Amino acid sequence: MSPLRMIYLALAIWGAVHPMVYFGAWFGENGFDLPGMVAAWNANAASSGLVWDLTISAVALAVFVIAEVAVRRNWIALVAIPVTLCIGLSCGLPLYLFLRSRPVV
Repeated sequence: MSPLRMIYLALAIWGAVHPMVYFGAWFGENGFDLPGMVAAWNANAASSGLVWDLTISAVALAVFVIAEVAVRRNWIALVAIPVTLCIGLSCGLPLYLFLRSRPVV
């Protein structure tokens, strides 16, 4: 595995674990309250802007993944879409780059 692929994989793991630490702490304090978490994400203009920034970036990544899969037929790369939606862009983007950069057989 190339050094670049190892970096992508490490970033995907970091992007999965690091945000979950904060989500876990929030759920520990507030219980499993998804509407409350969404309300907290929109507590002020700065956090709302960040939520929309990440949402638009996640949609752009999903469109790009679908377009690339249609051309390259790298079907496993589609897993980056649910990972992005369920975990976040910080995991989904480096995971997609990791999957896309694999050697073609």
